[in-house]
Amino acid sequence: MSADWTPGIRAFCTHWSHAPMLQQTFATLESELVRDSDACIDAAKGLVECACRLIIEELDDPASPLKPTRSDVALGELLGLATRALELGEIRDRAFANLIREHNKLADALRVLRNEGGTESHGKDGFVAKLPTHHRRAAILAADAIITFLFEAYLEREPYPVLTLEPFERFSEGNALIDAHSSLVAEADEEGGLLVTVRRPNNEEIPLAISPAQLQFGVDREAYKLALNACREAEPEEEEVA
Repeated sequence: MSADWTPGIRAFCTHWSHAPMLQQTFATLESELVRDSDACIDAAKGLVECACRLIIEELDDPASPLKPTRSDVALGELLGLATRALELGEIRDRAFANLIREHNKLADALRVLRNEGGTESHGKDGFVAKLPTHHRRAAILAADAIITFLFEAYLEREPYPVLTLEPFERFSEGNALIDAHSSLVAEADEEGGLLVTVRRPNNEEIPLAISPAQLQFGVDREAYKLALNACREAEPEEEEVA
């Protein structure tokens, strides 16, 4: 088995480095690849499910939600919902429609392979022989093709800032534009927080009240953690009740 079989999965997981479950599943895939274990099929299917759910969550429209309410959604259905969230179904090109259909077939084939060979989640008989290497490779390559397809389409979309799960750095172009045409005026309030006024290009002013915790949590998580530890140490212990 080779890590070179997963360039799309690796790129997707690198982009979403702040998604804990995705990272845990990716780590499992890598470890099972090294072991040449059939369990890599479980991990590959899990990664496709994570990718579909993440994209649906990121792009779902609250006015017309696609996010499934059931926990037992089939992989093919999840892929279809992710494709709809990416608005790929609206492209009126027969060849592209056929391509989407083939990716759905890949997802179903991956499900079948996982059910037949996934050793970790299905409690297989301990004497069942391992799948041949080319079966495991087919499962990994299918998962990588699906995730690459979704990820490349996702990168062409601009996330919605109000609901996005993406980090601040994802909006570098918009951040630079705001910084170039806006300014801040700040003063301390009586409770030790900040009163910040954002001045926009149209002379509109937006007042913001920011507490020390909000500022550190939003700007520097490490500073927030250190502040929290220091404040816990400084907090007086409650007096014992006699």
